[in-house]
Amino acid sequence: MPIVGVQEIRKKQLIDATLASVAEYGLHNTTINSISRLAGMSSGIISHYFGGKQGLMEATVRRLLEELKLALLRKIDGGEQHSPHQRLMLIVEANFTEFQRSQPTIKFWLSFWAQAMHDPALARLQHINSRRLYSNLRYSFRPLLGNEAATRAAQQTAAMIDGFWLRSALSTDPSADFAQAECLCKSFIEQLLNSHGAKACH
Repeated sequence: MPIVGVQEIRKKQLIDATLASVAEYGLHNTTINSISRLAGMSSGIISHYFGGKQGLMEATVRRLLEELKLALLRKIDGGEQHSPHQRLMLIVEANFTEFQRSQPTIKFWLSFWAQAMHDPALARLQHINSRRLYSNLRYSFRPLLGNEAATRAAQQTAAMIDGFWLRSALSTDPSADFAQAECLCKSFIEQLLNSHGAKACH
């Protein structure tokens, strides 16, 4: 196996261990030692690959952002031509995948958002995350609503997706609430389109 392949596998294992450590101990109590122990590697390898805990945390956030992007691409790709309406539904689904509903991912996102208020590097990644969701929504709303209405609709829908995801993550029955949240976000989009008299091409 090429050396690059080994490095990428180890990096992924360390990121997975970071998610597991934050889920078990919380962000503040997660240490290089707890991550390396869960990964089954020496603590020095974290500094070697990521420069320390902060670098690994940022890499973990980027992994979660990449997973969001890939989830949407997997749904859109495949040779099928999707209408703007269908794209909007797929954007919602991509934000409520099994990966995004998993306990390690939920606990990491919640810890990340709290820490991002105090950490400029993490705040920048959160801005990228928010901007990407808004841009994807606006791109799909625009053919149906026009520029000005698409901007407002994208802002409202992004807030709905984030808000419902957070409420579901904090509920006592996340599985049921996530399923309901996805349906409610899709219904909100339908209501927006209907209120503007947009024709949804299914």
